[in-house]
Amino acid sequence: MAAAVGCCSFQATHRGGTRKWRSPRAAVIPNFHLPMRSYEVKNRTNVDEIKALRLITAIKTPYLPDGRFDLEAYDSLIHMQIEGGAEAVIVGGTTGEGQLMSWDEHIMLIGHTVNCFGNTLKVIGNTGSNSTREAIHATEQGFAVGMHASLHINPYYGKTSFDGLVSHFNTVLHMGPTIIYNVPSRTGQDIPPGVVQRLARSPNLAGVKECVGNDRVEEYTSNGVVVWSGNDDQCHDSRWDYGANGVISVTSNLVPGLMRQLMFGGKNARLNSKVMPLVEWLFQEPNPIGLNTALAQLGAVRPIFRLPYVPLPLEKRVEFVNIVKEIGRENFIGEEDVRVMDDDDFILIRRY
Repeated sequence: MAAAVGCCSFQATHRGGTRKWRSPRAAVIPNFHLPMRSYEVKNRTNVDEIKALRLITAIKTPYLPDGRFDLEAYDSLIHMQIEGGAEAVIVGGTTGEGQLMSWDEHIMLIGHTVNCFGNTLKVIGNTGSNSTREAIHATEQGFAVGMHASLHINPYYGKTSFDGLVSHFNTVLHMGPTIIYNVPSRTGQDIPPGVVQRLARSPNLAGVKECVGNDRVEEYTSNGVVVWSGNDDQCHDSRWDYGANGVISVTSNLVPGLMRQLMFGGKNARLNSKVMPLVEWLFQEPNPIGLNTALAQLGAVRPIFRLPYVPLPLEKRVEFVNIVKEIGRENFIGEEDVRVMDDDDFILIRRY
C-alpha cells in the first residue's frame, strides 16, 4: 500500500505499518480543467483571416487626468486607424502599455474594442504573460469577449528552457488564432526557429511578430511560416525583399496612410526614406515614450503619462515639429496644428 504526502511517497510494510520513504518520480499532472471556450467564439475568426493581414497597428492607450482610460480619445484613435487603412489593432501591447494595466482593465479594453469596432477591423488582444497561469486565464477571457486573435510573448525575466517555451505556448494555442511575439531586447531570450517550427504543428498558429531582423524573417518565410516585421525601420524591406506578410507597427499610430502604402503599394524606397526620420525619432527612447509625446503634440490625446513613462525633452519635441512639417501635416492623424508644448503641460500619474 502506498500513500502520497506532499511531494513524498511512503510505502507501508506488512508488519507494524512502518512507513519507508520512497523517492517520487517526476510526472506531468493531467490537466483536469475543461477548457473555458465556446465553439461560437472559436469559429468566429479563421486563422487564415489573421494570416492575410498586412498592416496591424499596435494602438496607443490614452488616459484621463486621474489615470483611467480615455475611451473617447481611444475611439477617435481607432477611427483614424480605420480611415488610414489599418486592418487590425493590437490592444494592450507594449505600445498600448498593457504592462501598466490590471487584467480587469486589459480585458475591458479588448471587449470595448471588439464591441465598437470588431465588425470593421480585427482585434488582437495581447494576453501573453511570463506566468503561464495568467496567460491561460487572460486568453480565455479575451476570446470570451470576442477578440479575433491573441498575441503572446515568451516568459521574460524568469526565463524557461526551449521545451518550457513550447509547453507554455501550447497551453493557449488551442484557444484560437495566435501570434507569437519575439522581441529579445525586452524579454532577454530569443525564441529560436526550432521552437516556432514545433508550434507550427498547431493549426491555430497564425504566425510570428519577429524583431530579430530580416535574416530571421527570411528563414521563416522560406519555410512557410507567416511573419510580421516588428521593426518599423526594417518593415519595408521585410515585406518586399524577405517575404514578410506585413508589419505590426508603432509608426502607423501617427501616419497610417503612409504605412499602408509601404505595405500595399509595392517597393518604394523613396517613401521609405521619407518616413525614416520619423521612425528614428520615435525609437530614440524606449517605446512608447516617443509615441506618447508625439500624439500629445498633435492634440490627438491628452498629455498624460502613466509612470514610469515620461515625455521627451523640449529639444526633442522641437525636432518632432520639424519632422511633421517636412513629411507634411496632412499625412499625420488629427487636425490640430502640431505644438512643441511646455514641460508643465504634461501630467505624470503615479497611482491609477
